[in-house]
Amino acid sequence: MTETYELTDLDKLEAESVHIFREVAATIERPGMLFSGGKDSVVMLHLATKAFWPAPVPFPIMHVDTGQNFDEVIAFRDKVVDKYGLRLIVASVQDDIDAGRVHEEFPGAPRNRLQTVTLLRGIRENQFGAVFGGARRDEEKARAKERVFSFRDEFGAWDPRNQRPERGSLYNGRHKKGENIRVFPLSNWTELDIWTYIRDEQIELPPLYYAHKRKVVERDSMLYAVNRFIVPGEGETVFEETVRYRTMGDATTTGCVQSSAATPEAVVEEVAAARLTERGATRGDDRISEAGMEDRKKEGYF
Repeated sequence: MTETYELTDLDKLEAESVHIFREVAATIERPGMLFSGGKDSVVMLHLATKAFWPAPVPFPIMHVDTGQNFDEVIAFRDKVVDKYGLRLIVASVQDDIDAGRVHEEFPGAPRNRLQTVTLLRGIRENQFGAVFGGARRDEEKARAKERVFSFRDEFGAWDPRNQRPERGSLYNGRHKKGENIRVFPLSNWTELDIWTYIRDEQIELPPLYYAHKRKVVERDSMLYAVNRFIVPGEGETVFEETVRYRTMGDATTTGCVQSSAATPEAVVEEVAAARLTERGATRGDDRISEAGMEDRKKEGYF
């Protein structure tokens, strides 16, 4: 009698992501991976190590560093680089500010919207034919329109009306010199899938993702940790709260949520009951305009 083995939904998602990594490595020259130290990029790297094991990951990782990152995330990034023996490329927004290619609105202003120039420069200088990103379709409306293989023109621009068909998981990575493909191996994952996989695979994350006590202020109905980037203003009250982060952006624009979830198991339960996406709940830069992310992507952002 022949035994049958049924794949779980997570098994299928993992297999799809592994296939995407291998497809890019086999068909596109000089791929690279964006890595911020956030949960999605950590899961993406974990999948890449599985895709090429026992060989090492065959491409470098690039961090677009705004200079306003959480210290814990930078420390975690460097720890991961050492663990896997990765080649780390740091594309610095500060370098573009110093060179006059971008300009801060004022000293200490959020730099999230300055990242596009730095990202495009990093892609161009390293001649990446494809760049992996950890975006998921469930995060935000514009990202829901994105294909797994997202074509970008010589200016890095994305045209949502000019996307290539992907029938039967067949991907078209053809591009001319100067153009590139943004690749999203986690497109079909949800936040709950990500956390369930983190729990099952015992993947280490920056400690900020788990409940801890922190001094915070409330701004625009969100809690922000008090740090060198978030300084309490007139009329703002600093108080201590048990919080965790659902997403990891710049310290200037990323809020935290009240939570007692201190383990992956507890986070899975919490996320399963959540009614807002992590970006909608805790990313101040996404609240500026409804079309904000789509406009940024058209300019070259991930």
